[in-house]
Amino acid sequence: MRTVQLFWGAVLLNLAVVWALFFTVAPEPKNAILGLGQFLGLHAALLMILQLTLVARLPWLDRRIGMDRLTSWHRWTGFALFWVVLLHPVLVLTGYATAYHSTVWQQFRNLAGMAGSLAGIIALAVIVVAAGVSIRYARRRLQYETWHAVHFFLYAAVTLVLVHQLFELSTFTAAPVATAYWWALWIFAIGSLLVGRVAMPLWRNARHQFRVAAVVPESDDVVSVYVRGKDLDKLPARAGQFFIWRFPGYARWWQANPFSLSAAPDGRSLRLTAKAVGGASAALRHLPVGTRVFAEGPYGAFTSLHRTRDKTLLVAGGVGITPIRALLEELSGDVVVLYRVHSRTDAVLLDELEALARDRGARVELLAGRTGTGTPPFAPFEPANLASAVPDVTDRDVYVCGPPAMTAAVIRALRALKVPRRQVHAERFSLAA
Repeated sequence: MRTVQLFWGAVLLNLAVVWALFFTVAPEPKNAILGLGQFLGLHAALLMILQLTLVARLPWLDRRIGMDRLTSWHRWTGFALFWVVLLHPVLVLTGYATAYHSTVWQQFRNLAGMAGSLAGIIALAVIVVAAGVSIRYARRRLQYETWHAVHFFLYAAVTLVLVHQLFELSTFTAAPVATAYWWALWIFAIGSLLVGRVAMPLWRNARHQFRVAAVVPESDDVVSVYVRGKDLDKLPARAGQFFIWRFPGYARWWQANPFSLSAAPDGRSLRLTAKAVGGASAALRHLPVGTRVFAEGPYGAFTSLHRTRDKTLLVAGGVGITPIRALLEELSGDVVVLYRVHSRTDAVLLDELEALARDRGARVELLAGRTGTGTPPFAPFEPANLASAVPDVTDRDVYVCGPPAMTAAVIRALRALKVPRRQVHAERFSLAA
């Protein structure tokens, strides 16, 4: 929680500095409309800087906040950016049209003939398309590769925005200190992105040289892949975290999937366990031993580092059991595991869970059945039922990983039972599995 406060405090501090510079050193605009347009243009750039920082995958930020939360912030910041970049040119064009007693269309034609303005127009078009395919309705109907390709063009949009600012940004050119501060923000954001998304993954993969060591079917549609490499004891991975996995030479480079570690890292190997829900995950059971692996990570704050109590409740749904199983292997103290599945045959890794529970004195309870069936209706995550299963739930840290509907139901129940928010740790199923 403190890291979240520090992060947003830093964002607000930089916003305040930019506001102060805008109102003290920026040249006087030709009219209020144009001034407002320029003001929104600065906010569009600041939002883009924030976007780059949120997706930079900086280890120190990810370990403390978690990629699922950072990704959520990135998504909502993206929609804010969408509206700001739409309003910015509308106000600028209107402002110039008012100042020069011409039409908006005439001003558009004038600006489109200038390199800096044209770069901004193209960047705007890319951002609008990317925002459109990120709407939930459109996202569900696109293949991941298509969605990812569209978002990849946002890096081109960033380049165009920089060109646009080099030609058009007059707000901070009057004061060298203001100019230096503005470009320092961009250097930090782009540098963070290059370090987190390029340099760090390349360095770690060159150092550890990951390879597939074994492929073990866990059920008809679930498989575990064991990965070995060099100096894995130096890899800063923890139970509950995940990697973004690629298998170059076997699958296409852009086919990358986030899978959690399903066993606590032991310094000798890593294990991921995945359910066949798409072409890439279904192909894992056919991976040849020795296949080269490119792994980005580890990522995620779903770890024991955030424990606040000696006792723990682990709640898993479906293949969301993978980080929960790894956490059970690492945790000490009084641990209860609630494993939600439709039927016992769907409970992958159950034998391992029960063996670990016996060794550690933990309790594993399988919650099998379909919600709403039976008399009374089966509803294991209603507040009263959850309190009955774990009477001291308010005295425990609670780790939840599963499908969105299940995760939401558990969190609602925990709130109803007055479990403090700092004791609740949730990993979104889409990232964990």
